[in-house]
Amino acid sequence: MNQRIPVFTDDPGWHGKRLKEAFAARGCEAVFVSLKECALRLASGEQPAVLIPGFEHELPAGVFVRGVPGGTLQRVIARLDILHALKMLGVVVYNDGNAVERTVDKAMTSFLLHLNRVPTPQTWVCESRYQAQEIYLRETMAGRQLVIKPLFGSQGQGVRKLTSSTVFPVPMEEHVDGLYYLQTYIDSGEGAWHDHRVFVIRGQAVAAMIRHGSHWVNNVAQGGRCEAIAAEGELAQLAEAAARAVNVDYCGVDIIRDRDGRLYVLEVNSIPAWKGLQGATGLNIGQCLVDDFLSCMHSQPVLTVAS
Repeated sequence: MNQRIPVFTDDPGWHGKRLKEAFAARGCEAVFVSLKECALRLASGEQPAVLIPGFEHELPAGVFVRGVPGGTLQRVIARLDILHALKMLGVVVYNDGNAVERTVDKAMTSFLLHLNRVPTPQTWVCESRYQAQEIYLRETMAGRQLVIKPLFGSQGQGVRKLTSSTVFPVPMEEHVDGLYYLQTYIDSGEGAWHDHRVFVIRGQAVAAMIRHGSHWVNNVAQGGRCEAIAAEGELAQLAEAAARAVNVDYCGVDIIRDRDGRLYVLEVNSIPAWKGLQGATGLNIGQCLVDDFLSCMHSQPVLTVAS
C-alpha cells in the first residue's frame, strides 16, 4: 500500500495537483487536509495526541505544509500549535511552524535578515502614528521614498509607495490596521521595473527568474512577466544567505537590484508559489520539493504515536 502523506492546504489548486503527481511518482499518496480540521487531544495519563482526519490510528511520518489558513489570532495560533506539536512528536514538518512564523511576519523576517547582515532595505515597524509620520517626514524630506506594506500578506497586495506628496495613511485605513511596516523604496529603474525570485531548497538555489513589471510591484499575481535566469553567482548566494537567516527547508526569495547594481532581499516566503517560475525555467519544482521532503523523512527515525 502506498505511503499516505498529509498536505496541509485549504485550496490545493495547481500547486496541489503538481504535488500529488510528484508524490505519486515516488509511490506515495498525497492527502489534502485543512489545518482547521485538525485538533489536539490532551488527556490525563495519555500521550498527547494530534488528530488529523484520515490518520486517526497512527500519525504520518511527515506532513507537507502548503498553507496555513488565516483567521483570528487565536485560530492562527492554534493551527501553528498543530505544526509545533507534530514536530515535537517526531513527525517531519516541511516547512515547520517556526519557519512559517518567522516568514509570514515581515517584521521578524526583516529583523533576522538585518541580524545576519543580509542586505535588505532599511525598515521601521511601529504602532505609533506619531513615530511613523516622523519617519515619513524625515525620509521624504531627504529625498527618499518609502514603501508601506501589511505585516501579513503576499503577492504584492496592499503594498503602497509613499512620496513627499502622498497623504500619509491613517491607522484604520485598509492594509494599515494600526501598525506601520515601512521600508526604503529600492528603485530598480523607472519604467523598466524588475526584480528576481530565487527558489531555495535545503540551502541551495535551484531555480531563478527575473520578473519584469509594468509597475514597480513586479509579482506574477500583479502581472509581472517571467524570464528564466541562472540560479548562480551573487544572486544565488544572497538567496541562500536569506534562507539560512530565517532557517527554512525551502523558500522563495524576492531580490531586487537597484540602479547602482546592488542587490537587496525584499522578502522570504516559506509557502511560495512556483507556477510562474516552473513555467519560465521548465524545472519540475514540485518533484524537487517532494524528493527533498522524502529524503528528510527517511533520514529521521520514525516515531510512531497513536492518535
